[in-house]
Amino acid sequence: MADSRLRARNEGPRTARDIAVEQFAAAHLSGENQDLYADMLVTLCRLARDGAARGDVKLLHKSLAELRYGLKVFAPYADIRKVSIFGSSRTHEDHPDYRAAEDFARRMCATGWMVITGAGGGIMRAGHGGAGAEASFGVAIRLPFEQKTNEIIADDPKLVNYRYFFTRKVTFLRQSSAVALFPGGFGTQDEGFEALTLVQTGKAPLIPIVMCERPGGTYWPHWRTYIERELLANGMISPEDMHLFRITDDVQEAVRDIQDFYRVYHSMRYVGEELVLRLSRAVSAETVERLNDEFAGRILSAGRITASPALPAENGELPDLPRLRLCFDRKSYGLLRCLVDRVNQEP
Repeated sequence: MADSRLRARNEGPRTARDIAVEQFAAAHLSGENQDLYADMLVTLCRLARDGAARGDVKLLHKSLAELRYGLKVFAPYADIRKVSIFGSSRTHEDHPDYRAAEDFARRMCATGWMVITGAGGGIMRAGHGGAGAEASFGVAIRLPFEQKTNEIIADDPKLVNYRYFFTRKVTFLRQSSAVALFPGGFGTQDEGFEALTLVQTGKAPLIPIVMCERPGGTYWPHWRTYIERELLANGMISPEDMHLFRITDDVQEAVRDIQDFYRVYHSMRYVGEELVLRLSRAVSAETVERLNDEFAGRILSAGRITASPALPAENGELPDLPRLRLCFDRKSYGLLRCLVDRVNQEP
């Protein structure tokens, strides 16, 4: 088992207890993830051997329980794309940003998407109000103030309550095919930078990140000015990183940006050293040549961009979708977003 080899490098040879746990898993657990369950049981045994403090064990226990329950709630809707909406819980219903978020959610729902928000008031309630309870998920956080679950999602089975921000963030980003940010406080900034960091470093798949507000609003333009003057001008980010997000005060444009991202592009995964881009339809040979002319010397570690059918190593995932294969350098994610935009411009 590959994970067992990794564990051996980190912890040394397997002990008799490790082998006994793996034998127990083989006898009592089934399915394709049996090896991973065995490794998790070994980790638990080692946690006990380490004499971890009770508070640390409680943290791990509660985190795993929250993540497991969240996966269970989302599992029946795995084939439906979802957008996570972030914004202030303090935005009143008569505020233009509230109405913009509500309109955005309504328009996304009309295209067949579902909405994930934090389940509180303000922009979160606007997201649920626009999409309706049937097309909404609530990802609530337990706080002693501000966060009261809104009445739209309060009694819905698609509401998940979290104790920890980090497990909640994992759910938001793992379940989303897009992120929409409306004006908000520290939490909104945290969630926005988290999404950007994960996409910029390749720890999350490339997704559209749209920052939207009321017509004529200045929140996101001021934010971009800070990013340009302090982060970009001082070399703390690359110019290409500015392609990882879009800013608009037009709800229809925000919806269109997300829809256009998936016009031809479908999804991505790594197979060995290659990045495989799955497409909803094949692109022309001329388009592949143009992609090589524009990007091969800038984002590839070797070779060229080539068209391909599904690879055997993908284990039957989306077998009917055409592919583009490339030896991506695993750092130029802003340029990779530009490449995806070019693919989506295929006539």
